Amino acid sequence: MTGFNTLFYKEILRFWKVATQTLTAPIVTAMLYLLIFGHVLEEHVQVFPGVSYTGFLVPGLVMMSVLQNSFANSSSSLIQSKITGNLVFILLTPLSHWEMFGAYVLAAMVRGLAVGAGVFLITVWFAKLSFVAPIWILLFAILGSAILATMGLLAGIWAEKFDQLAAFQNFLIVPATFLAGVFYSVHTLPPFWQAISHVNPFFYMIDGFRYGFFGHSDVPPYTSFAFVSLFFLIVATIAVSLLKSGYKLRH
Repeated sequence: MTGFNTLFYKEILRFWKVATQTLTAPIVTAMLYLLIFGHVLEEHVQVFPGVSYTGFLVPGLVMMSVLQNSFANSSSSLIQSKITGNLVFILLTPLSHWEMFGAYVLAAMVRGLAVGAGVFLITVWFAKLSFVAPIWILLFAILGSAILATMGLLAGIWAEKFDQLAAFQNFLIVPATFLAGVFYSVHTLPPFWQAISHVNPFFYMIDGFRYGFFGHSDVPPYTSFAFVSLFFLIVATIAVSLLKSGYKLRH
């Protein structure tokens, strides 16, 4: 486990050394979303009975921050290593593909969950929240961060330039996150867009996470958990297979 621990420690240090950019900035961004949307819509929108719009918004912003920052950490780390050429020093070590996968994904999860915790601590003062099912909160936060960390790993493996990685994030990750019910309930959408939302795995992560706070959701939490778990197994299997084969890593 020495190699795994070393790589994991290196990945933690990588984002911790620039904590203003990797931790503080996303928390401030989420705070701005809350102030703007909460102020504008608080008196006009009520999604769940007895739940204010600001209260509804807080779990969505927390989960959005967890997902986006988990993706950003693993993807940026791998693409930077590929472009600067220092990836070779990792490939030369006797690290197995499982150790590489675990170190990159766990470090990205730490960053995502740290940002999510920071967003929660800042935004919780603006809304009254309950904790109906805290186990669901933890399960979906951990699974969601693991999925996006793995997707970041896939993006980092596939991309050869920063603009390719930016395209992956801007045209897939960000739209999928914003269209997953962070700011609204999918039941308010027209039937076509409801159907689109129900094939978006990000929707199940956010909906299940929000259920843990209010006991209300658009989809039963067990359905969301099954869908999210299956999706994680799929992306993890692909990522481990690509690491094992050395796809776009060993030239």
